[in-house]
Amino acid sequence: MATATEPRQAQLLTRYLTLGREQRHAIAVQASPELRGRLAVIERQMAMDRSPGAMAAVLTDGREKQARHLALIDDAFARIAAGEKLQVMLTMPPRHGKSQRASRWGPLWYLRRHPTHRVMLASYGADLADDHGRWVRDQLRENADVLGISLNPASHAANRFDLEAPRGSSVRGGMVTAGVGGGLTGKGFNLGVIDDPFKGHDDASSPAQRERVWEWYRSVFFTRRAPGASIIVINTRWHEDDLSGRLLAHEPHRWLQIDLPALADSPDDALGRPIGEPLWPDQYDAAELADTRESVGERVWYALYQQKPRPLEGGVWKWAWITGHRFKPEAWIGINPTRVVVAVDHAGGDSMRNDEVGLVCAARTAEGDMYVLDDRSRTMGADTWGIEVCKLAIDRQADAIIVENNFGGDMARQIVTQAWQGLARDGETRGLLMPSIIEVHAKQGKRLRAEPIAQLYSRGLVHHVGEFTELEGQMVTWLPGMDSPDRMDAAVHALTELADPTQQGLGTSHYTDRRLTGRR
Repeated sequence: MATATEPRQAQLLTRYLTLGREQRHAIAVQASPELRGRLAVIERQMAMDRSPGAMAAVLTDGREKQARHLALIDDAFARIAAGEKLQVMLTMPPRHGKSQRASRWGPLWYLRRHPTHRVMLASYGADLADDHGRWVRDQLRENADVLGISLNPASHAANRFDLEAPRGSSVRGGMVTAGVGGGLTGKGFNLGVIDDPFKGHDDASSPAQRERVWEWYRSVFFTRRAPGASIIVINTRWHEDDLSGRLLAHEPHRWLQIDLPALADSPDDALGRPIGEPLWPDQYDAAELADTRESVGERVWYALYQQKPRPLEGGVWKWAWITGHRFKPEAWIGINPTRVVVAVDHAGGDSMRNDEVGLVCAARTAEGDMYVLDDRSRTMGADTWGIEVCKLAIDRQADAIIVENNFGGDMARQIVTQAWQGLARDGETRGLLMPSIIEVHAKQGKRLRAEPIAQLYSRGLVHHVGEFTELEGQMVTWLPGMDSPDRMDAAVHALTELADPTQQGLGTSHYTDRRLTGRR
């Protein structure tokens, strides 16, 4: 027989779900032992609803570790579960919890939130994909009462299992796993996860295998989406033309990138880390990561830990010339440059990426050392790159802007001049004088321009202030006779202007407006 307090408790429990943490705590402190037990069950369920990480903490009694970078994965799953259609690209070092969170706890949590939905998970091999599916299935078996969902006894294989349909529904959710390249005919998904489509470096280095994975993604995996489906791609970046590389080249605007290198290497770090800060210092501090880098070598380090594939060297530049004389960005504060220039290469040529604009800033000191300060190269139209050139010149207080005049006569000069005038009208030039514009005609004789600059690198006279993966990759793979890429061209233009004493007539000696006042 129901007691008189039960209706009041039911009302309290209903209201309890809508309260903030402090209000819930105040109620729990004053509650009877019996009511406190019921509130604890509610708190457990509320915690499990919050995120995959919170559910993992509950089911493992706190043994599953949480960290800031894992919280970003949790946030992506929460947005997807809330109905947002996302395509998420997740890049992260090994042993930092990405597969455990995104390929195991994430799908399990998603199915708990949406028991009529289907999850599809693929990996380079069916065995690895099945391992993830088996783990999720076993958690459903062991924690059915807590999770509130259960397996359908008639369908419980590791590579394909169904859930029991929720009360009042005839639709069964579930999970299916497969190897990349395998058939998925007749199967669909609301959430699709691809966890490492390449087994390793050799696999990703094969043009045939890269093409096979790409075609499988486009013609098999992507076509199995249900309306409103979301996709998560977890891809160790073994090669610049791997699945992630192609997706970003073809449709960058469609992807939410969660790019988390072992050591922060960009001011736009997803966690806001300062450059050089480890991703998970409680587990792998800077000293541990330095040991790892020494052991695995530069190529594996950049691909596996920094998620920035660097092609093998074979050309005019050598990696050691760059890496052996690199400066940390924070050390630049102590350098007093005599000149700072910005160089832009907008012509593009006949390369596949003919819409990428090379944009590089470099500086020189009185001692003759040169520093590459910025590589802001990216795909830009004529209505954009002029403004970006001027903004970089303002940020670095450059005295000159170097432009190619090959494919547009004085067009480049006009674009830069108009951009500067527009920024000046908007009050964004900070009262600085407009940099001198130096035009170069350099599409011929690339070797004659590039090799002397490479020799300056070999002598240790050029320092990269930070790491510029794309620029450096272009340098070490460029061979005379190849079409030279835009980033490299821009860097060569800037360093040529700074390196040749005869060029001072364009800069130091003939400036009459004292723009270099304060520089030695």
